[in-house]
Amino acid sequence: MTNIQDLAAHYLATWNETDAEARRKLIDTYWAADALYTDPLVEAAGRDAIDATIGAVQAQFPGLVFTLGANGVDAHHRIARFTWDLGPAGAEALVVGFDVLVATEDGLIGAVHGFLDKVPAA
Repeated sequence: MTNIQDLAAHYLATWNETDAEARRKLIDTYWAADALYTDPLVEAAGRDAIDATIGAVQAQFPGLVFTLGANGVDAHHRIARFTWDLGPAGAEALVVGFDVLVATEDGLIGAVHGFLDKVPAA
């Protein structure tokens, strides 16, 4: 079973992986087959939909990277909460979010509930 702190790190690594094959390997390794991802803009069910969602975000924000927020991961049982930043490496974040990750009993990502705290103006 993967530690919930490590699972959050793998989650962000999945969002940062721009090679489609390598990203899919991360999804298949760390996400449950029936995993759910929900944020204000999308609801994705299953590995294929999650992979497509991540690919679409990467296309919308090319060259930007996700980093863990300053407060790190706060976790208990099979639940973790954390903020993240999306922006150019080493620069101010353009997007800031807050996610709640729920792990399955066997240590995979079962669900992620995402919130957007800062988004670029249209």
